[in-house]
Amino acid sequence: MLLTMAALLLNAVEAAGQTRPRANRIGMVNPMSPDHTSYIEFYEFEQVEVQPAFPGGERGLVNFVNSTREYPYNEYMSRRQGRVLCSFIILADGQVTHVKVLRSSGCEALDNEAVRVIKKMPRWEAGKIWDTKVNVRCILPIAFRL
Repeated sequence: MLLTMAALLLNAVEAAGQTRPRANRIGMVNPMSPDHTSYIEFYEFEQVEVQPAFPGGERGLVNFVNSTREYPYNEYMSRRQGRVLCSFIILADGQVTHVKVLRSSGCEALDNEAVRVIKKMPRWEAGKIWDTKVNVRCILPIAFRL
């Protein structure tokens, strides 16, 4: 009886066009698995019903980046500027993980500083699909301008 009701509910939701989006997977090293790899599933920022939120909202995120970012000394003296496009995953518990540079500024020191800033972020409010907290990948550009 319960299984039949669940199947009817699932069919009704699918008929209404409200299917759950498919999650992406990213590989990571897991020494406990036989092949030493495992996967973490995540959704793209646009796929979730409730997007992850930085404490203080967008203004809080901008303030955090501006107050945490430190211009590398050699790049400052050389007058180098650039923009680093980074991706990271907000886990279901709000933790920031899997920080990666998608598009380099052309300067390794600026790229490393952008990654450092993102890794220092506090926990976010997790993204949700159907009132379930899920892992969500976000993309953030960090600019270095003089």
